Amino acid sequence: MFATQFHAFGTSHFAALAVAALVAIVMFAARSRCLELVLATAVFASEPLSVLAHWLAGDLMLNNGLPLHLCDVAAIAGALALWKKIPLACELVYFFGLAGTLQGLITPNLLEDFPSPRFCVFFLNHCGIVITAIYVVGAMGMRPRAGAAARMLGCILCYALVVGLINAALHTNYGFLCAKPPVASLIDALGPWPWYIGGMIGLAATFFMILDLPFAWRRR
Repeated sequence: MFATQFHAFGTSHFAALAVAALVAIVMFAARSRCLELVLATAVFASEPLSVLAHWLAGDLMLNNGLPLHLCDVAAIAGALALWKKIPLACELVYFFGLAGTLQGLITPNLLEDFPSPRFCVFFLNHCGIVITAIYVVGAMGMRPRAGAAARMLGCILCYALVVGLINAALHTNYGFLCAKPPVASLIDALGPWPWYIGGMIGLAATFFMILDLPFAWRRR
């Protein structure tokens, strides 16, 4: 039904990024509690909408029907951060969103172009997470606490362990822990499996420290 293939850095890709930038500008300009709740609901809804998109396409399976990708964790954390202002949720969406989901926006793991439901849900999820990550810190003032970078590294290690066990039990590939994404991404530069997993964790640690630097100086 949606035969048009998605091309990174094509018209639809840049259009989606432009819409996301516009939404972010409106969010920061308005700083409205109503808009915060709308964004939270949209980010959270992207999870069941993703399942619906796969169901409509007729390819819903264990490998794509569970909220176990890192972006799924960031989406749920982002919704909680906007709804309840939970400090840990704010840290999760900030670090996971800007260290991980942002990479997905640059090199989308996406095959179908607009107006495919998968295209719409993908950018709703990824753009919503990145906007939330910036907003909770920049507009809501929920800045990372002391030790946040180390805490997030611990979370990513726990995630890899738990999801790795689930992958082994269900023969799935959540978190791309068993195989690289089918499209070109930063992971391609990290070597073959399983060595790229260590590279991903190392990159995450580096990004976490960089993202925490502005707040570490302020805490001092």
